[in-house]
Amino acid sequence: MAISYGEHSIEKVTFNLDRNLKEKVMALKKEMGVSLSSIYNEAIAEYLKRKELERWEKAASQAKVDQEYQGFTEAIGEDDGGVYEY
Repeated sequence: MAISYGEHSIEKVTFNLDRNLKEKVMALKKEMGVSLSSIYNEAIAEYLKRKELERWEKAASQAKVDQEYQGFTEAIGEDDGGVYEY
């Protein structure tokens, strides 16, 4: 069940967490004076950003060795940049 707060929709989730990791998170929560939800949300958001960057880096590495793609980008690079009306 999702709960809406203005533009944000929040859904309650349940997941399993290693006991040692939970203890560290609880200590961080106490030290920072924040909610577990805020820690989890920030951690998951950062994880997703990192994974997205990894996907882009992998795609760039693949494009770097793809001969067909290299030919295509070279052909595009030869464009004089002019605007033409037909």
